[in-house]
Amino acid sequence: METFPLPSANEKETVVQRMFTSAARAYDINNTVLSFGLHHLWKRLTISLLEIREGQTVVDLCGGTADLSLLAARKSGRTGHVLTMDLNFAMLRIGKEKVEGRTNSRVADSPVVVIQSNAEFLSLKDGSVDRLVVGFGLRNVTHLDIALQEIYRVLKPGGRFACLEFSTPVNGLWRQMYRFYSFALLPSIGKVISGDQTGIYEYLPASIARFPDQETFRSMILRAGFRDVVYRNLSGGIVAIHMGVR
Repeated sequence: METFPLPSANEKETVVQRMFTSAARAYDINNTVLSFGLHHLWKRLTISLLEIREGQTVVDLCGGTADLSLLAARKSGRTGHVLTMDLNFAMLRIGKEKVEGRTNSRVADSPVVVIQSNAEFLSLKDGSVDRLVVGFGLRNVTHLDIALQEIYRVLKPGGRFACLEFSTPVNGLWRQMYRFYSFALLPSIGKVISGDQTGIYEYLPASIARFPDQETFRSMILRAGFRDVVYRNLSGGIVAIHMGVR
């Protein structure tokens, strides 16, 4: 069923950035529609499992429209700092609008700083981050192993990493149903809502299908140097939260 040709390593960054630039304005609403609203629950659980403490520095890598950043800011409080880091300027612009639109009722939240940065070359000092979270972003980097090494580098000893990503459903029938939805229905729905013509809603399910399964990704995180690496399947393995300690 997977027919969309993924870009080569040499082309991937350029192609993916063009797609996300085109889809940025409708990205949040499409996430809600296409996940039936579940992405909000998945994100809240991920932030909860990250165990963010008051005053900590948190990076939301590939943070785009800043959903996870805003959740993290509530945990790290007014003495903490949250950095939303993403390569795509159009996505960050949406995130910045959301950060600036926080109501006065959230004055106890951490400040959120939006930074354009490549996940494979983070503009952060070694051991400068307490917590790092990635939501639905690592499958879009060109070199996954390099991004994991960078995440390890910038975390403090004892710092925690969490990655929320689409994964491999554990039940065979559920997996077939999910693939049908992803490849037969999702692209059409996504294009209707966004009006996008770049192919992003064909690219996304194809990139999910090519992403390492739960055990393989766990092994990659371990090879990057992390300890206590575990994962938690959600929605029957449609998504998984991977966690590790520096």
